[in-house]
Amino acid sequence: MKTKFQRRGTPATSASGAAAGATTTLLRAAELRTLEQLHATANPSLMERAGRAAASFVRERFGHGRVLVCAGPGNNGGDGFVMARELARAGVSVSIQFTADPSRLPADAAAAYRSCRSTSADFCREVPAGKFSLVVDALFGIGLTRSIAGDQAALIERINDYAGPVLALDMPSGLDGDTGRVMGVAVRATHTLSFIGGKPGLYTLDGPDHCGEVSIASLDLALDGFPGALLSTADFRAGLVPRRRNSHKGSHGSLAVIGGAAGMSGAALLAARAGLQLGAGRVFAGLLQPLAIDPVQPELMLRSPADALSNATAIVVGPGMGDSTTATELIRRIASADFPTLLDADALNQLATHPVLAARVRHRHAPTLITPHPAEAARLLGIPTDDVQANRVSAALQLAQRFNAHVALKGCGTIIAFPDGRWRINATGNPGLASAGSGDVLAGMAGALLAQGWPAEAALCGAVHIHGMAADLLAAAGEGPVGMTAGELIPAARGTLNRLIATHA
Repeated sequence: MKTKFQRRGTPATSASGAAAGATTTLLRAAELRTLEQLHATANPSLMERAGRAAASFVRERFGHGRVLVCAGPGNNGGDGFVMARELARAGVSVSIQFTADPSRLPADAAAAYRSCRSTSADFCREVPAGKFSLVVDALFGIGLTRSIAGDQAALIERINDYAGPVLALDMPSGLDGDTGRVMGVAVRATHTLSFIGGKPGLYTLDGPDHCGEVSIASLDLALDGFPGALLSTADFRAGLVPRRRNSHKGSHGSLAVIGGAAGMSGAALLAARAGLQLGAGRVFAGLLQPLAIDPVQPELMLRSPADALSNATAIVVGPGMGDSTTATELIRRIASADFPTLLDADALNQLATHPVLAARVRHRHAPTLITPHPAEAARLLGIPTDDVQANRVSAALQLAQRFNAHVALKGCGTIIAFPDGRWRINATGNPGLASAGSGDVLAGMAGALLAQGWPAEAALCGAVHIHGMAADLLAAAGEGPVGMTAGELIPAARGTLNRLIATHA
């Protein structure tokens, strides 16, 4: 299946509207099944709508070249048959690689198969010779419940060897739609056309390495009341307000960053620098290991933890904090604070090992934010890290409930979860963020927005989204992703925030 086409890089991108602040609903499998049942008698059927939408997408994006459709034994194959039928009727040369028993197809897929057989589409059991301008993956979609092996795995490997564009219908086959987990082997698509809404697995864990450019075909269904969505500027637009000319440093809050034990001051300083450059009026770095001055950012006020806390309107606690008894006592005190608090890094490890502290945090009245990476989340939940990664949305929602907190579960496709059960996935960012100190910068950014009076939900959403946008800006300028450092993110994030404010003013 080699052709003259060269496969392009395939980073995951959101639906086009999301970047402009529109909402892209994300649907898990159970929610999709409910929708499908509600619209089971729709005319035209959802399968007809999906196949026709796919055919239109192919004609608009890829022209009228020769197309190979790899169709599977279920409804995803049915979507492929409808698409192939419409393309063939439009004069496109279509070959369909189909090895399943037609008599065992679901009713709608069987009807689509029969209607496709009446066209010029060429059905074959082996991939035909020659070149194709497009290969379409219509093998399994979201219906897969087992790991792919045998002949189907071999076919997916052949698709992945293809050098031209590959379009996955709904989901790349082999990728779990709810989790982004690869089930044995998965198609690496250059484009994915997701039906009805987005799927969380497209945007987190392994999904971004397999889905390519994501587009959404709504099939004319309205989506209201679902808890999941792709994170966008709509989630924090209310905070994007220009500053009044008549303001002073006290107008923009005071952030305390607590951490920086011996040998780990860098983490706290990165968070504090991010807090200052993301707009906090004053930033107090309460370091467990005292320093006289930060020569990189002399505007920071270096204090004892107690002094820093006495001046704060928002707190970030944990970067470089260590696990000393002093650290434990500080978290006990901070848990009683009546202003917004973000816990990160060593503060989270303290909660995992001290149930009394965890209970204090859970019963706080002021907003609480926590920003764990997967290993920290696993400690907080008392489960293996692999279990967190196996269902990142579920893990984030459990943390939000357990700690009555706004949660950012970091990683590829950071999950933001809220105590009321809503959740978001962030699609900005790149592998350059997988470097030491990146999480400390994120914590300081969120703390700065809290200090300036942003609501906790908006502060966390804004910080995560802008953090990723800053990384993307650096990568686009050739300063990443390889070798990107946490310190470089801070000025890039500052510029990004100011541009967003100017755009939304």
